Amino acid sequence: MALLTDALQGLAALPQPAVVAATGLLVLAECTLGLGFIAPGESGLLIAATTAVSVPRFLVLWLVVSVCAIAGDCIGYTIGRKYGDRLRETRLIRKIGVQHWDRAGELLRRRGPIAVFFARFLPVVRTLTPASAGASGLEFHRFLPAAAAGAVAWSGLHIGIGAAAGASAKYIEATLGKVSWVLFGALAVAGVALWVRKRRRAAAVEEARPLERV
Repeated sequence: MALLTDALQGLAALPQPAVVAATGLLVLAECTLGLGFIAPGESGLLIAATTAVSVPRFLVLWLVVSVCAIAGDCIGYTIGRKYGDRLRETRLIRKIGVQHWDRAGELLRRRGPIAVFFARFLPVVRTLTPASAGASGLEFHRFLPAAAAGAVAWSGLHIGIGAAAGASAKYIEATLGKVSWVLFGALAVAGVALWVRKRRRAAAVEEARPLERV
């Protein structure tokens, strides 16, 4: 962790063009399937955002990060579209938990683009959502606008936080991470509740069928 922290701090000391390029690459890698677990895109973005001390710098960083996030999502979507449910059997998905992959696919099939947009703000989930969207059969013309809107909003929010926080970016990062996990937990509970409700309805329909025959 010390090496990672030093690397992120060194990012802010680079010349501005290098900061923008390095941050864009970090975000691109994070948004590609699985790489979010080793590429600290969100952390790098917050720290790099402390260098956005003027409106032009802010806008350039925002544009580059948004484009890289969208590109990463499209790569993840393409991977999911190509390999489909075979991804479910990969070592990465088994390590994360097959049930999480299945739940993400079900949520995407039920909520579609809305799930794509809000998943952008959740740690871990955002790195799996594009591939899951492709594997679940969500049409690209529905996926892309939601992914783009989520990427623009997510990058703008984090750059704004980093630029405003300055030297306090690390504290903001830790706080934001905790809030993200709380939100993720709430969504997971809601998903389970919807699943239980669906099963109960299905059971009620099955019980009613013999009565209808009589």
